[in-house]
Amino acid sequence: MRNFERRLDIVDCGRALRMLGVAALAAIVTLAAMGANAARAEPQKQTKQATSQAGQPANNAAFRAFLDSLWPQAQSRGVTRSVFDAALAGVTLDPALAKQTAKQAEFVKPVWSYVASAVSDKRINDGRSKAQELAGLLADIERRTGADPYVVLAIWGMETSYGGFTGDKNVFRALATLAFSSERKDFFRDELLTALQILQEGHVSRDQMTGSWAGAMGQTQFMPTSFMKFAVDHDGDGHKNIWSNVADALGSTGNYLAQHGWQRGMTWGYEVVLPPKFDIAPHDPKTMRTFPQWASLGIRRADGMAMPTGGEGALLLPAGVRGPAFVVTANYRVIRAYNNSAAYMLGVALLSDRIAGAGPLSGRWPTEDKPLSTNQAMDIQRHLQRLGYPVGKLDGRIGEQAQAAIRAYQSRSGLVADGYANHALLEQMKKSP
Repeated sequence: MRNFERRLDIVDCGRALRMLGVAALAAIVTLAAMGANAARAEPQKQTKQATSQAGQPANNAAFRAFLDSLWPQAQSRGVTRSVFDAALAGVTLDPALAKQTAKQAEFVKPVWSYVASAVSDKRINDGRSKAQELAGLLADIERRTGADPYVVLAIWGMETSYGGFTGDKNVFRALATLAFSSERKDFFRDELLTALQILQEGHVSRDQMTGSWAGAMGQTQFMPTSFMKFAVDHDGDGHKNIWSNVADALGSTGNYLAQHGWQRGMTWGYEVVLPPKFDIAPHDPKTMRTFPQWASLGIRRADGMAMPTGGEGALLLPAGVRGPAFVVTANYRVIRAYNNSAAYMLGVALLSDRIAGAGPLSGRWPTEDKPLSTNQAMDIQRHLQRLGYPVGKLDGRIGEQAQAAIRAYQSRSGLVADGYANHALLEQMKKSP
């Protein structure tokens, strides 16, 4: 028995040695293969790195050539060579900014979310403090321009939190990057050339010309072309300084509103309450009626005050018939000149009222509605287009043209024609032949 066990031990040892040899051979083969793969991969990696390293200087060289090509246009605008060179000295392409312009928001932010952020308690309280602190200046701006001082304050608060953050981007680098790489090259090239003119005129130093990623500048965020058209030297010191001079910044905003048609002494509008079963179909946002006419239709102000005896406005339902309702005047549309966003316009209007002492909205937002994604908003546009309604660009943004198309579709389908885009509307459209 012991001899048999010894033979088994010998056999097992032999097997083990043979297995060890096979494993060792396999390991050698595997290591060799890994080495070969690594040898093949290394040149590829080096090639990619070389390509990347070669591409970046080439791109920078093209960017520099682009900047140099702007000199004749800048010269024709009265910019001297010394100012041109000083403004663009050391300016490099901002790759992060170039990528940012290509990003698209995943969701269409509900208007109530935007308004809640815009009309925050802090912004209201800070605005009221500024109204007291700057009462004399605001009265002077209203006297000169006719612009509502509370709307001026609201724009200031919305744009930079009352000068708290005016942007930290070098305006020349931001505009040059966008002029070189964005889809709106012509627009940003003109803004860049105009920024050079501002520097030439000596209103501010190069280092002070900071702003947003898109080149909006100063405490109330003027693009360079807006600065040239509407900025004013409110305090008379010889400079239009919207960066650090509050009088110039707010005076320029008042002038901007005035030049875009702000009507002195007229409100932006009111929150209103609609009567039960009110037929909104005949009252699109562009149909103006006098305040007495709105009153005769049973519409009343939400604050309980009487409707004005003069003036006119249009019905606005930013979240459909289930949300707050407003009657807005032509002044409300003037705010759009500052920022072409329906949510921004409403944010400024409501913030101005709260700074002036008004209470919160009485109407309730339909916060139970899940936000539409950009693709879902585009689906609504596609369905409208398929059904023969003009919607403009298929971009996932439900603007005035798309809202008008939605109202027409809703009227034809026997729905409440409020122009409001939500998931229920999308599901209804999917069923439409």
